[in-house]
Amino acid sequence: MSTATHCGVPNYLPSISSAIGEFVPQRYIWRTAIALHSAPRFLLAAMYNSFMRRVLPNFGSYQGLIKLNTTFNVVENVALLGLSFISSKENYTLHKVFFIVFMVCSELYMVLTCLLLKDNKSRLTSPLERLAYVKKKQLMFANLTSFFVALYFFYRHNSYCEPGMYSIFAFLEYLVVLTNMGFHLTAYYDFHNHDLVVGEWKTASS
Repeated sequence: MSTATHCGVPNYLPSISSAIGEFVPQRYIWRTAIALHSAPRFLLAAMYNSFMRRVLPNFGSYQGLIKLNTTFNVVENVALLGLSFISSKENYTLHKVFFIVFMVCSELYMVLTCLLLKDNKSRLTSPLERLAYVKKKQLMFANLTSFFVALYFFYRHNSYCEPGMYSIFAFLEYLVVLTNMGFHLTAYYDFHNHDLVVGEWKTASS
């Protein structure tokens, strides 16, 4: 059962790792979805690198923080691929490492993004960019709150094996994932006037 844990107490919701990593066809649907949207996520990391360079002052300290933030974003995406394609059942240790790296980098990326934009709100040139910043803040706080409360219930489950604690943890884990997705979806506002074009190069003589 997807809700079973080492405690053997009643639970009603599976964790995401259990739901998508141990059962077919869920495992392959999830992996296909992650693989298909990984390239756009890396593209968005590059686009946000350029976006931050435009929005933030051209100071050495800011440029270093932009590089660091882009690194967090890229590593988050790599770790997401790793934890998706290596389930906890296949290799628990490696899956755990990828999960920890994913969570650390995703939280740091969200926090640093909001801090950098907070200091330079006046340089956000359009109403949609300012809306994106507001949404980022809201989703970051919701994500951090869900994450730390989830850790508390995970501790309760592992330490005391209380019925239902793992289900609360699993529900909060869903909120962590959904708010993370929402944070990245604010790119819709930041890049509302951008087009992705694939075309043939034309020279002046052709």
